[in-house]
Amino acid sequence: MSELIRKNASELVALLKKGEVSSVELTQAHLDRTAQVDGAVHSYLHVGQEAALAAAADIDRRRAAGEKLHDLAGLPIAVKDNLTTTDAPTTSGSKILEGWIPQYDATVVKKLRAAGMPILGKTNLDEFAMGSSTEFSAYGPSKNPWDLSRIPGGSGGGSSSVVASFQAPLAIGSDTGGSIRYPAFVTGTVGTKPTYGAVSRYGLVALASSLDQIGPVSRNVLDAALLQDVIAGHDPHDSTSLPESLGSMTEAAKKLDVKGMRIGVIKQLTGEGFQPGVSARFNESIELLKNAGAEIVEVSCPSFEYAIAAYYLILPAEASSNLAKFDSVRFGMRVTPEGSPTIERVMAATREAGFGPEVKRRIILGTYALSSGYYDAYYGAAQKVRTLIQRDFDAAFTKADVLVSPTAPTTAFKLGEKLEDPLAMYLNDIATIPANLAGIPGMAIPNGIAENNMPSGIQLLAPARADARLYQVGAALEKMHEEVWGKRMIDFAPELEVSN
Repeated sequence: MSELIRKNASELVALLKKGEVSSVELTQAHLDRTAQVDGAVHSYLHVGQEAALAAAADIDRRRAAGEKLHDLAGLPIAVKDNLTTTDAPTTSGSKILEGWIPQYDATVVKKLRAAGMPILGKTNLDEFAMGSSTEFSAYGPSKNPWDLSRIPGGSGGGSSSVVASFQAPLAIGSDTGGSIRYPAFVTGTVGTKPTYGAVSRYGLVALASSLDQIGPVSRNVLDAALLQDVIAGHDPHDSTSLPESLGSMTEAAKKLDVKGMRIGVIKQLTGEGFQPGVSARFNESIELLKNAGAEIVEVSCPSFEYAIAAYYLILPAEASSNLAKFDSVRFGMRVTPEGSPTIERVMAATREAGFGPEVKRRIILGTYALSSGYYDAYYGAAQKVRTLIQRDFDAAFTKADVLVSPTAPTTAFKLGEKLEDPLAMYLNDIATIPANLAGIPGMAIPNGIAENNMPSGIQLLAPARADARLYQVGAALEKMHEEVWGKRMIDFAPELEVSN
């Protein structure tokens, strides 16, 4: 079974179809792995063993009866705990939602269930997805399977670490400023942020509605493509959902050809501020693309200099509005203070007890930015910068089919290293934030080992609705890497053998 859980999702799908393994056997193998290692890694906030095995048994029964099933039927998956599920708590990593079981499934969860994919559990995250390290989870941080003293990224560190530690072959994440791509970078996995609107956000506990996007986490590009094809598509419940199909990502990932494609290196996202090892691995990847027949060009996006400043005004402003619903009245925690418990005092006491320090910091910042007299100076100005960033991307994509950069400046840092310096934490997202501000798709794939013997990665960016380009280039580059290394990136990870 230890060999089974180390296979790629596409390989497991083939075994399921041939009848060489049952969904129950596969699901149980991953649950056994969780029992073995998750006490140390802490990828999950909730493990749904009974529900997952029941779903797997149903798929096995239907397959045995000759029923036509989805290609991924029987393949287990983990889901980030900011997506609503009717059979498991949805906490969004916050005490204010502790124990809350929603009355409806998120659209993405519905699609996973319809495809016959057993849900193993709900993964850990920074509270309400606010963070880059999972250290702001109210339930304790997740750990990086490559080095348990280091962070697995954030906010989706649970989804990245659950895949990197072989507790699940696939996971669902959400990306507001890099929360899928940065965790993928530091754990040696693949993470994709689709075009804004390509995947429904209905049932996602909102952080910043104009930035949030749900996407796949996997161990290779083809697996991510298979999962995006399952979860993508128009949803009438989501007013920002794209009406048209973006085509098959799986077919794009199978092309394995970059000859004649123009690859644009973003001038502002290379060089100074990036670790030497991260830059070296990036340059090696560029050389591989060039040798495979791609044309390498440099592009300039000068407005990226202001991306972090704009993002940390837009996101807190939208978060302060979205989180106003947690008022102690309709659902979630309720704290009744001593004395005369007016609604205002109950609300204040509940939010004080239920929200963690990072959430409070961003709510205060966002409320201030939206307040009378400051809206135009801060939030309005940030939206103007957002437009400039979109224009920079538009200009860059006239010169290149796909843009590339390192995914982040440094490999995974130590747990606790940046907790007292929020600005240093925010700077981790310098390369990933622009894609969210512009609504374009982005992908992070591993490209070798850098500082501290930790994974490094390259980020691919494409125009809106051109997600297929990411899968075409990403899969081709991944194949080149594996030919050079002689094995997958994940196989470089030290063996994680710990028990609860």
